[in-house]
Amino acid sequence: MIRKPLRPLARVIDARAKGENPDAIERENLRLRHEEMRDRDRNRAEGRLLVLGAMFFCAFTVIGFRMGAMAGSEPAEPRASAAGSAIIADRADIVDRNGRILATNLETHALYAHPQQMIDPLHAVDSLMEIFPDLDRDRLLRDFTGKRKFLWIKKRLSPEQQQAVMDIGEPGLLFGPREMRLYPNGRIAAHVLGGAGYGQEGVASAEVIGVAGVERQFDSHLRDPAFSDKPLELSLDLSVQAATERVLYGGMKLMNAKGAAAVLMDIHTGEVISLVSLPDFDPNDRPALPTKGHPDDSPLFNRAAQGLYELGSTFKIFAVAQAMDLGLVAPQTEIDIRGPIRFGRHLIRDFHYYGKELTVEKIIVKSSNIGTARIAQMLGVERQKEFLGNLGLTAPSPIELPEARQASPLLPSKWTELSAMTISYGHGMSASPLHLAAAYATIANDGLEVRPTLLKQSAPQPGRRVMSSTTAERSQAMLRKVVTEGTASFGEVEGYAVAGTTGTADKPKPTGGYYDDKVITTFASMFPAYDPQYVLVVSLDEPVETSGKEPRRTAGWTAVPVAAEMIRRVAPLLGLRPQIEPAMLADITLTSQ
Repeated sequence: MIRKPLRPLARVIDARAKGENPDAIERENLRLRHEEMRDRDRNRAEGRLLVLGAMFFCAFTVIGFRMGAMAGSEPAEPRASAAGSAIIADRADIVDRNGRILATNLETHALYAHPQQMIDPLHAVDSLMEIFPDLDRDRLLRDFTGKRKFLWIKKRLSPEQQQAVMDIGEPGLLFGPREMRLYPNGRIAAHVLGGAGYGQEGVASAEVIGVAGVERQFDSHLRDPAFSDKPLELSLDLSVQAATERVLYGGMKLMNAKGAAAVLMDIHTGEVISLVSLPDFDPNDRPALPTKGHPDDSPLFNRAAQGLYELGSTFKIFAVAQAMDLGLVAPQTEIDIRGPIRFGRHLIRDFHYYGKELTVEKIIVKSSNIGTARIAQMLGVERQKEFLGNLGLTAPSPIELPEARQASPLLPSKWTELSAMTISYGHGMSASPLHLAAAYATIANDGLEVRPTLLKQSAPQPGRRVMSSTTAERSQAMLRKVVTEGTASFGEVEGYAVAGTTGTADKPKPTGGYYDDKVITTFASMFPAYDPQYVLVVSLDEPVETSGKEPRRTAGWTAVPVAAEMIRRVAPLLGLRPQIEPAMLADITLTSQ
């Protein structure tokens, strides 16, 4: 802005020429300038007052309309919001392969107390003891009459318990909203589901977190709000799981076993249809972790995935399959079985005398330790380690269970020739029944690797080739003969052509060495043998069959009958119809004339 000078030179010169005072010009210009500034500031202030007035008008108009709307509405009690509730509600359900609920959420309440607000603490204690007899009366009375301002009484209440507490009429007893994890099927699939508990807790809400099993493995997925309305689909079949557990429990009691495990797997997809460990627990009331004793004494211990056992003669088929795949032997190759084999201070002998020679096929059927050890000598240490590694027997199982990921097979510190010989018939290394099921599934799947999974699959999962299809077919035929002619004769189930082999291994002592009268028995099987669809592994801990004059502990008398009954029960549930086994065609050789 160009300002007008107070003493313009032209006017000053003109005033002096006329004899006037130039200062009067300056005073006049200064007066005009002040009047101009006053008018400009007044206009600006009037504009601001106008805008402010308009804003006040709009504000009072909105408030007036809102007050009118509230005056015309029905009165309602305000509801307090809990910011943490969304964390609980977002945990997704878990369902079986057919969509049946395995784990879901249930709305409940927690009970807490403000002792400073209580009117009659003694009456409150007596009333609570009638509702919750497990509470400590002396401690509760001490807390209610002391200086404490807050304490939890019960983290979960049933509706009946909540109503009973409300009937006490004590203002110092208050309720906090909760959501708990509910397992409507109780103990069924307990070791797979694992269980859930509370993480961060507040009066208004609590965080539900997985503590074991798939609840822990998929905890972040289940808590993700993006998947809250999409249940986690497992590969388990609830009906098959229930039937398997029932049969295994009966077999464990009948065989006087300390514990038992069973794994049923689809050989094409690797889906675990049933996984059982006994004794089990109710995940709705999960017991505390043991503080003393051996881990497998606790019902929390998953024998199928965590239990590492010497699995006995079930390993023999691996040595034979590898030797056939390398072209070292054929099913009818004669093997020298004269023994015992002396290796330093160690002796390898057979349970019975089978003569001087046996074919490779008969070694499996008769379960010859000496014959298997001879084949292991042909293979050598390095080739044996590589083959067992390809079968997944030397590393933790990849299944979606935290407990299984921590169970690494027990291998010899020095894998010597003697180790290779004993491992060939299932001694000297320990693996879980789940490991064994995956390895047998590879044989049943025409030699293609099978990776076990607890997630429902939409199609078969392609795996790398571990052995040729010819070797796998020959191995399947040998395992079928073990049932029809060998040690697993009690495993025959009419209409389902079971193939498999037995394993009886002495149970190691915690202090070293082996028990004289305690064994781990296992039956690893596949069915139907002519077109394998499923693999079943059943293992019993310290079984004793006592129906005869003398106690019998071998797998043929203990694990095999239990597995046969299991197949008889679950095969129809799996959609398998009983069929007559196709007859084996004789080999035809063309000769030139």
